[in-house]
Amino acid sequence: MAIIIRLDRVMADRKMSLTELSEQVGITLANLSNLKTGKVSAVRLGTMEGICKALKCQPGDLFEYCEEESDR
Repeated sequence: MAIIIRLDRVMADRKMSLTELSEQVGITLANLSNLKTGKVSAVRLGTMEGICKALKCQPGDLFEYCEEESDR
């Protein structure tokens, strides 16, 4: 996938656990874990808003585009 999710890096920078973030955002640990590991194909804007609010970050801090080899 060309989009890399950097949630784990931002959480580490903020010293926030998955459990803390889950409680603050109001989503299950399972769904948050799937997002963190890149096992999702879509994210609701409301979820992104909650994550950004809890982590005090911008959506661009959580995602990185990496051009795939096959696209070159």
